Amino acid sequence: MKQHIDDLAIFGGTPTFSSDLHVGRPNIGDREQLLARINDLLDRKWLSNNGPYVQEFEKRIAETSGVKHCIAMCNGAVALEIAIRSLGLSGEVIVPSFTFIATAHALQWQEITPVFCDVDRRTHNIDPELIERMITPRTTGIIGVHLWGRACDVDALTDIAQRHNLKLLFDAAHAFGCSYQGRMIGGFGNAEVYSFHATKFLNTFEGGAVVTNDDELAARIRLMKNFGFAGYDDVSYIGTNGKMNEVSAAMGLTSLESMDDFIDVNHRHYRHYLQELSNIPGITIQTYNEQERCNYQYIILEIDSERAKVSRDQLHKILWAERVLARRYFYPACHRMEPYRSYFPHAGLLLPHTVTLASQVLALPTGTGMRPEDIGEICRIIRLVVANGVEVSGRL
Repeated sequence: MKQHIDDLAIFGGTPTFSSDLHVGRPNIGDREQLLARINDLLDRKWLSNNGPYVQEFEKRIAETSGVKHCIAMCNGAVALEIAIRSLGLSGEVIVPSFTFIATAHALQWQEITPVFCDVDRRTHNIDPELIERMITPRTTGIIGVHLWGRACDVDALTDIAQRHNLKLLFDAAHAFGCSYQGRMIGGFGNAEVYSFHATKFLNTFEGGAVVTNDDELAARIRLMKNFGFAGYDDVSYIGTNGKMNEVSAAMGLTSLESMDDFIDVNHRHYRHYLQELSNIPGITIQTYNEQERCNYQYIILEIDSERAKVSRDQLHKILWAERVLARRYFYPACHRMEPYRSYFPHAGLLLPHTVTLASQVLALPTGTGMRPEDIGEICRIIRLVVANGVEVSGRL
């Protein structure tokens, strides 16, 4: 270590923050409005099964996304599974490995093989130029992930899918409220899937949705998410229980009412981080195209250990010691988790950018629970660590 740093908790001091600063701490919105809705649904005694709040929530999400249909679900993972099944996907589906594990699990759960494709080093999204070499006679679809709310190359993926007669599904878990070439994400491909988990900038406590412009597909998904019921005592399709309940929808509607405020806060935090962390050797903050709509939910750093003189994992441990609960997204990438690690032990040889990013990416806290002074202090710690070339091997 080049220089002892007295005010880092990792070296025996007290943590900088008195309480934890989390990645993904929930945005709440108007508490009184939420409680009023909950009291209303309790008085109505309609708690689930396509209640009025779910219907209103679906209508508002469809309007915001510029699509014909929104089918609300109990969570994003189930929404993804049902979307995959509704599209008749089978055999092999091409997906990025640099994503949350649910993207791969939603396929494997249905005995569909996820074929991992590398990402573009710059955008972190699936690289269209690599997809075609991975298509086989067993390939039935492609799943693109709009990582960090930054859209995939939708045009390129659409062209590939059409030329090879493949289904195209987008995991838009990060991307509600974002746009691609001026058009809101939600209406691309055969369908797109949102997550409204508590960690997302707009949450329903726990929830998700499938959005699409395909009338037939939407009708099928509505059957599938409610045991196949087409009417009272009339089951016309195989299905499961993927329904969103009224309490979740009430939270979703309350969140929608504060959506612009959430985005404004996230945008200010993003600009603050950008200003504070610019020109630090080895530290790159991922930027957003401010000509597009964006929710600015993710503050993503890449740490080049050679230039920063500190590894991502070392910085991660130091920040946690200071009660800054940064996250290593997406570590160690899907292909290094089970069962894929056992199924495809050499997959990493075809995923060099994924491997590099999984070792370098760090997500920092943001959202309505953060104050400007918190961001300033987080950035001060990062600057201090890099400036002193901290080598913590043997001290952690």
